[in-house]
Amino acid sequence: MTEELAGFEAFDQLATMVAVADPDGHCLLANSTLENVVGLSRRALQRGSVLEWLVDPAPLHDALQMVSRNEIASGRFDAAMKRPAALGGGAAELPVHVIVSQTDRADRVLVELIEIEQQTRLDREERAHGLAQANKELVRNLAHEIKNPLGGIRGAAQLLAMELSSKELTEYTQVIIHEADRLQALVDRLLAPHRRPHVVSDVNIHEICERVRSLILAEFPKGLTVERDYDTSIPEFRGDREQLIQAVLNIAHNATHALAGGPADGDSPFTGRIARGDAQLILRTRVARQATFGRQRFRLALELHIQDNGPGVPEAIRDRIFHPLVSGREGGSGLGLTLAQTFVQQHQGTIECDSVPGRTVFKILIPLP
Repeated sequence: MTEELAGFEAFDQLATMVAVADPDGHCLLANSTLENVVGLSRRALQRGSVLEWLVDPAPLHDALQMVSRNEIASGRFDAAMKRPAALGGGAAELPVHVIVSQTDRADRVLVELIEIEQQTRLDREERAHGLAQANKELVRNLAHEIKNPLGGIRGAAQLLAMELSSKELTEYTQVIIHEADRLQALVDRLLAPHRRPHVVSDVNIHEICERVRSLILAEFPKGLTVERDYDTSIPEFRGDREQLIQAVLNIAHNATHALAGGPADGDSPFTGRIARGDAQLILRTRVARQATFGRQRFRLALELHIQDNGPGVPEAIRDRIFHPLVSGREGGSGLGLTLAQTFVQQHQGTIECDSVPGRTVFKILIPLP
């Protein structure tokens, strides 16, 4: 970087793509995020023109000229950005929002490109995080309010059972005690994430995946294939091993129950893909570079995919699957994904879900050192 452009070093800390160009579009500087998205080095970018990055360069050309002539302070428009197919998963164009702004010199113009999908995802993450926090606080307060009367109800039922001589009436008190115990267990599960201390140690994500894999295969020894697709270069990171095992196990359990299809009336205890023998669960680990989530940008992040070929998340609850007490199967408590989200968020991470019939992927993102 030349001395006169040294003041723009801070752009490398931004999660959005930023460039400095002259009025004709020649690239003077590109930040690291732009390098990663375009797939070219900074030196290669600075040998070319910013106009080459867009499918239709005319709006950018006009904006550069008008801003440099001080006709407008800034210009904004949506555009399609060229991108190598290898980086875009087959998509050669990336929808972006372009902002062209003045700098302290007429011969330099600031060009910012924001991924429209990224902005939408960040807004969705922020809304979901706020709603999750509000829901958890509500559930925690409600659980505390339920907990105290439950002890009184159970104690009263026990005292009443001691005074009754009729076996039939004693059975009724046992029903009360049993249901009180069931509700107590539910309340304990609701409060568990807030009670349990965060035990931090060095964590290997593949040890966690292997533990979950062995537990799942012990429960479903036939009809289910659990495939591993690991990036063994992923470093260890500081975290709570037991919490992360529980988070991954809860997601995997949801997947296997969807694959099983629920109870059946025949000889097999399950219908669905497990009964047919074509059920598949994939545990995939990757390193995400320059990842942005939770309104923060991380140089490296763990990306763990838990993928199944089940029927998919029901559309009616797709936007609420992480909410407490929301379940897609009969008899489900609706707490598994809520607890998974809580445990991942305690590691500064996030969980995303992409589901269509035949392919559901839960993606866990956690910052790496």
